[in-house]
Amino acid sequence: MNNLTINKILTLTLICTLQAQATQADNRKITVAVIDTGADVNHTALKANIWTNVGESGVDALGRNKSTNGLDDDENGFIDDFHGWNFSSNKGDVSDSHGHGTHIAGIIGGHCTSCDGSHQGVAPDVNLMILKYYDPFAPGENNLQASIRAIDYAIKMKADIINYSGGGTQRSLAEEAAIRRVQKAGILFVAAAGNEKSNSDILKYYPADYQLSNIISVTATDNSNNILPSSNFGIHSVDIAAPGKSVNSTIPGGGYGRMTGTSQATAFVSGTAALLMSKNPYLSAEQVIQYLIKTGTPEKKLIGKTKHQVLLDTYKAISMQDQNTNAFGKVAANTQKMDPKYFLSE
Repeated sequence: MNNLTINKILTLTLICTLQAQATQADNRKITVAVIDTGADVNHTALKANIWTNVGESGVDALGRNKSTNGLDDDENGFIDDFHGWNFSSNKGDVSDSHGHGTHIAGIIGGHCTSCDGSHQGVAPDVNLMILKYYDPFAPGENNLQASIRAIDYAIKMKADIINYSGGGTQRSLAEEAAIRRVQKAGILFVAAAGNEKSNSDILKYYPADYQLSNIISVTATDNSNNILPSSNFGIHSVDIAAPGKSVNSTIPGGGYGRMTGTSQATAFVSGTAALLMSKNPYLSAEQVIQYLIKTGTPEKKLIGKTKHQVLLDTYKAISMQDQNTNAFGKVAANTQKMDPKYFLSE
């Protein structure tokens, strides 16, 4: 297990996905806010898992569809935010003209029973809340403000996990304050370590490098478990590594394609965290991070590159959980789910 290639990791991830499909019905459906470029919500492998705002569902007093009636039916400050919100253009249309967000959503929670198994995401039964913040034609400052508003929306609408694959080298006090609000709300924040080819202990990358306990920073590896040349690293700033090279996932228009980067690695971590939390909703963000790290596969090639020198191991994380065994090898007796006192015993 110490020398898993990316293909083996992806195979084991698929095994976990299929196993989870058989047991997920008894578990809470986790909501992952995908703060990205939007998503193709009608994609065959995504539409079953796209989050819907119940406050904008059904018909209003005049018999009109609430999702398109032009009213803020749930009075949350957003009109017709049926699947999320487009913060780059301030509307409910979250369609993805870029492709990145659709790709990330597919890794986290793609699910299609009629599709080839390689197109299954990590979490087979998840709510994907689509929050579009990035517009390639908008100034960077606009994108930053849009991302902050997206973060606050995720808090307001009670997401369990925020997947954030963007960022930059400039620190923002407003952005950090927003993620502190995420921390206070108990939401896990999974952040890409960045693709600046640099040591983020020295050249920081945000939001991954805000020193907050609910953030897990993710870098990307190739099929030999080496950190990608384009990916950031850091023994103090990067928590875990996951597959990120030429990952096949959903793209707009109903198709599939391959992308590379820490964004893809981040999505694998978010999907695994969603599986963990669906079975154990009482786990805090900090406990989920600890569990992912403790069940990670030690990798010598990550020594001097990441804080914990481990690769994400979805199979180990979920299989240990299915055996009622925590990250330290302790069995939680007389319960079908892990007891926090056992998890926190060491």
